[in-house]
Amino acid sequence: MYQDLEIHENTVRLIEEAEEKCRDQFKKIDRMIYKNSLKVLASFHKNEITESHFNATTGYGYSDLGRDGIEKVFADVLGAERALVRSQFISGSHALTVCFFALLRPGDLLLSISGKPYDTLDEVIGIEENPSSLKSFGISYDQIELVNNDFDYEKIEEYLKNHKVKVIEIQRSKGYSTRKSIGIEKVEKVISLIKKVDPNVIVMVDNCYCEMVEDKEPTEVGTDVMVGSLIKNLGGGIAPNGAYIAGRSDLIDLCAERLTLPGEGAEVGPTLGINKQILQGIFMAPSVVGSALKTAVLTSCVLENLGYDVEPSYQEDRVDIVQNIIFHDPKKLVSFTRGIQQGSPIDSNALVEAWDMPGYQDKVVMASGSFTQGSSIELSCDGPMREPYIAYMQGGLTYDYGKLGLMKAVDNLIHL
Repeated sequence: MYQDLEIHENTVRLIEEAEEKCRDQFKKIDRMIYKNSLKVLASFHKNEITESHFNATTGYGYSDLGRDGIEKVFADVLGAERALVRSQFISGSHALTVCFFALLRPGDLLLSISGKPYDTLDEVIGIEENPSSLKSFGISYDQIELVNNDFDYEKIEEYLKNHKVKVIEIQRSKGYSTRKSIGIEKVEKVISLIKKVDPNVIVMVDNCYCEMVEDKEPTEVGTDVMVGSLIKNLGGGIAPNGAYIAGRSDLIDLCAERLTLPGEGAEVGPTLGINKQILQGIFMAPSVVGSALKTAVLTSCVLENLGYDVEPSYQEDRVDIVQNIIFHDPKKLVSFTRGIQQGSPIDSNALVEAWDMPGYQDKVVMASGSFTQGSSIELSCDGPMREPYIAYMQGGLTYDYGKLGLMKAVDNLIHL
């Protein structure tokens, strides 16, 4: 049965043996899929989504009922006052950038309490020099490192008492780091501390990769504004691009006016026929996120059985869809990543090589044989070419396709 994909029988046995060990975790994920499906369907009913919401607007995009309906659905699903959901956002990093420039003014201080953010934000913040950075506008930046994969609560409290911080940024997913991703309980705990010390601080959460993985979203536990990409979890593998910002209504107004222009804000922005894909994407998101989680759990179990360091373990509860495999070997990192590419539906014949990727300081090896370029909710794998040579694997539109892609990657690794 596997001959057409050139997968060896011993690889198939390894995968199937590991699959049996993952059944209890799969049952937990199934319960989360069902809960989130109920939430999404209830929002579609509440907002009376109809076929007319699929209609397109062009030009200025005035009176786009579909766009407005989408943003109400996202706000409901995320437990937020308002949401800004637009194809004009090029990526999650772009949406984060819009949010930073919307909320911060010259002389303000931005503080990250989860260490350094994604590499793609280095030039946005001014960690790497850029004449268009926040730093170039006189906005200061500082960061507090995590301690034992948790917030440094004492240092955060002390810092807030001695500095006037305008925005605190929390990145839940690990990015290209070796730390664990941050669960919603820790987010709730640290927000409670922050608001007790200074209730005026704006807490902003980068929620990419984390939506629909746990029982609650950051905006349900006190986050003022949060950001995510539509080619990750909430796009369900159907939305072709875009991102969202959700949270307090007044902050969403500021973000909308930064994305478009003051005085028009969220009232403009044509959807150009994308409404159906965004609505269908969030409708499918609970199931697709569940498939990605199951693929990650299986990957963790298989690679752990083969003797590799993994994070998280297959038995651990998840807070995002990302699975780390620590290879300590550049050849193994590249070999595994090539296997994911070979197990993908698009460009499966492409030979993956490390390259200088825009926004990153190290060469990056990346497999993404996806229907949407760069989509991380579709099966993908990437990693920077630096010690300890970690593969960051995520996605899987269905569990079966994720499992098959994993087989190709493991087969590559075993027969390196």
